[in-house]
Amino acid sequence: MAYATLAGGCFWCLVKPFNEFPGIIEVTSGYSGGHTENPTYEEVCTNQTGHVEAVQIEYDEEDTDFESILNIYFKTFDPTDNRGQFFDRGESYEPVIFYHDEDQKETAINKINQLNEQQIFDKPIITPVKPYKNFYPAEEHHQDYYLKNPAHYQGYQQGSGRKAFIEKYWGR
Repeated sequence: MAYATLAGGCFWCLVKPFNEFPGIIEVTSGYSGGHTENPTYEEVCTNQTGHVEAVQIEYDEEDTDFESILNIYFKTFDPTDNRGQFFDRGESYEPVIFYHDEDQKETAINKINQLNEQQIFDKPIITPVKPYKNFYPAEEHHQDYYLKNPAHYQGYQQGSGRKAFIEKYWGR
């Protein structure tokens, strides 16, 4: 088994795309990269803990790989905005790829370069690639939010501008 830890704004919006992908064992919403141990949602939202909302993806390397996970990841958020995502602003909503080893780091940098060369977006990708430091699972009511609160989740996707952005650049 292997892990990918990715931030792309609200963690609710990063779970569903991965849960539907072969080779994914589990997707956990949580907080990554900060200096506070076991932070709460309320603490992370103050932008004082150094954490970003993130997902940690456990996957089977025999069924998928990190590059395939990045292919999904880059279709879930705006990688040209590093000040938050859509109407969620501030450091806790910044996108980050946290690499667990040098292969993941190299794969992430290569994927960013490839997407920039393709000029898919109106601006260059500026999503940082940082070493994995930590991950703390979010509170239970944040796990699989799209299943627990589908109407609110869909409204959030639409109202935040995330859905329109994804459709503009990826056609879905």
